[in-house]
Amino acid sequence: MRTTVGFIGIGIMGEPMARNLVDAGTDLLIWNRRPEKSAALLAAGARAAADAAEVFRSARVTIMMLANGDAIDSVLGRGTEEFAENVRDRVIVHMGTTPPEYSLGLETEILAAGGSYLEAPVSGSRKPAEAGELIGMLAGPDEVVAEVRPLLAPICRETVVCGAVPAALMMKLSVNIFLISTVTGLAESFHFAGQQGLDLQQLRGILDSGPMSSSVSRIKSEKLVESDFAAQAAIADVLKNNQFIASAARAAGIATPVLDACHALFAETDALGHGSADMAAVIRAIEARTSAARGPRRPVESIQPGQ
Repeated sequence: MRTTVGFIGIGIMGEPMARNLVDAGTDLLIWNRRPEKSAALLAAGARAAADAAEVFRSARVTIMMLANGDAIDSVLGRGTEEFAENVRDRVIVHMGTTPPEYSLGLETEILAAGGSYLEAPVSGSRKPAEAGELIGMLAGPDEVVAEVRPLLAPICRETVVCGAVPAALMMKLSVNIFLISTVTGLAESFHFAGQQGLDLQQLRGILDSGPMSSSVSRIKSEKLVESDFAAQAAIADVLKNNQFIASAARAAGIATPVLDACHALFAETDALGHGSADMAAVIRAIEARTSAARGPRRPVESIQPGQ
């Protein structure tokens, strides 16, 4: 008899992650605040729960891939009598990205209610999620890691044990500094080349063939060439991650000069109305800065000799 696994949060990342579990033969019980997002998974063989509580109480292990702490608290019933019933004798796996201090507080409350907790954020965006190529970072007790780790095999190409909560989320934030600065630098490179009238396909080919090539650079350079900003990791989500890193850095007195520059650009991109676009759309903020630096251009006929 197969063991039921719960999954809550069918979004940009959650949908392909859950699909890989179903395709691997997992008896997956799912719930999402917007039921229409679950249709493809149900057709693939997942089962739908009437509410989040049914997922927690029917599955020994429930994976949550939710947007933020408020969403997690809501589905768990945190602060209500339902919370203990949802987590007692259960394993709650938090695979999203929240501030590390939030995760530590959540673990404390789950343990006090008689449950177990695993922090398991992932590195990778939608395409790696679709391919089951995410890298999972795990933090929690050894026995909980041993129980959950095999269940994550269809989702993650590799899982790395980082220690006690919140070490996995701290590791995820460390990884994200490199990701955010890499994509921002790539966008600036394409902006510079475009402004100089260079062939962007040529630039892409050189980068893809050279020592700086990576799966991230190849995916994002294609987006920059095609101006295809369908979200794999959205500007608003990256900005949120940027804020988590900045907060953790300030609390520890750690300098993050490159991240600070990226933080400003992602905030500007979001303010320009591109919050739902892919993170490569940070080029829009760079473009806006170039336009502002050049200033308004007067028509040629209005410029008089000597001006």
